[in-house]
Amino acid sequence: MSTAPPSTTTDEAPQPAAAPAPSPSRWAPLRPLVLRLHFYAGVLVAPFLLIAAVTGFLYAGAIQAERLVYAHEMTVAKVGDTELPISEQVAAARKAYPEGTVSAVRPSPGADATTRVLLSGVKGVNPDHSFAVFVDPYTGKVRGALEQYGSTGALPLRTWIDEFHRDLRLGDTGRLYSEFAASWLWVIAGGGLVLWFSRRRVLRKVRGTGGRRRTLGLHGTVGVWAAAGFIFLSATGLTWSTYAGANIDTLRTSLGQATPSVSATSGGDHAGHGASASTGDAEHGVGLDKVLAAARAKGLTDPVEIVPPADANSAYVVRQVQRSWPEKQDSVAVDPGTGEVTDELRFADYPLLAKLTRWGIDLHTGVLFGLVNQIALMLLALSLVLLIVWGYRMWWQRGRGSAFGRPIPRGAWQQVPPQILVPLVAVIAVLGYFVPLLGIPLAGFVVADVILGEIAHRKGRRTAGADPALK
Repeated sequence: MSTAPPSTTTDEAPQPAAAPAPSPSRWAPLRPLVLRLHFYAGVLVAPFLLIAAVTGFLYAGAIQAERLVYAHEMTVAKVGDTELPISEQVAAARKAYPEGTVSAVRPSPGADATTRVLLSGVKGVNPDHSFAVFVDPYTGKVRGALEQYGSTGALPLRTWIDEFHRDLRLGDTGRLYSEFAASWLWVIAGGGLVLWFSRRRVLRKVRGTGGRRRTLGLHGTVGVWAAAGFIFLSATGLTWSTYAGANIDTLRTSLGQATPSVSATSGGDHAGHGASASTGDAEHGVGLDKVLAAARAKGLTDPVEIVPPADANSAYVVRQVQRSWPEKQDSVAVDPGTGEVTDELRFADYPLLAKLTRWGIDLHTGVLFGLVNQIALMLLALSLVLLIVWGYRMWWQRGRGSAFGRPIPRGAWQQVPPQILVPLVAVIAVLGYFVPLLGIPLAGFVVADVILGEIAHRKGRRTAGADPALK
């Protein structure tokens, strides 16, 4: 991705006189328009992207750091021969921490892993979070307790970084920053690809060059290699953003592609037998052990999460929570009165867009392919930081007009043929509607640019001519 092509006056080597000039295509007039959009979008959006890149880099590393920082809570002191019934493990957790209500139980997913008993309504704990009590499944000893967030079971370190990456820890208002960055990242990356591949091959070289042209070469080369990753991060980031995410959910629902869920309604004459959400414990009706056994019989292997009935007419829900490949996302509902499975849902039966959304989010958060996934995300984040630094450096090196460089000439859109400009405006309008933090700032930029251009024109200070390299 390039914020601006190099000047042919000082930074570029002269071209051989015998080289024929390439014949312009009908898309050639788009290049100045893309250049102007890429340049100004890069300058204005870059600070937000820089924050997202740095915090995203930290988040990708936090997944491994979490296992080291909280090793005492997450692992057992000694692997035993036989695990205690899950009901006894929950009882041990409740004895140590009687406050609140059991909202879910995650049995030990591995030989050396602890069981997590999740409590809600605990004083001092964020209502959107759970209070996780870690229990040794062999001895019933409580290894500790920590606040937990999200379906991936993020503990305090990862939760803090995640929230800073998502909303700067400012709540719903702060989420606008990340949606703004995600809305524009794909535009900047796509524009950079257009600019890079529309340049003649000789102008893309890095080796043997210096000054601004070398900076441009590094910026463009790294941007081209990382562009696909940036576009992916942008698309997946928008799926759970505030405004664009809501529009995407509405579109998926209208297409019958919403993420399904198992029915937790308990049916038959046994509905409500022994089920009460007011006890604060997870033991209702037949109890946790029989419920887990019923889920196992349906093929739900570890890791799983058991959710107690929400009320007297609800069933237990047991669902797989593995987000690494291959994903385990099957779930069943178990009647608390009979211990029978009343409904089941297989990930294989999810609609295509629901599967793609699940895979996309898990790849974006670094859990789908484990350490390899996390390293790839860290490299993408580092690439974005470098591209931003190189982009601002090119702006400085552009020079000659002021300390921050000559302005990009206005009026590029006037050079675009109507048969291209009209469909382009229509596409941008549709995208702007579904992605408002792209559409609204873009409209504001166009209005401000037109006003500033008119003021400059009336004062007789419109930039004269254009650098041949920009055309």
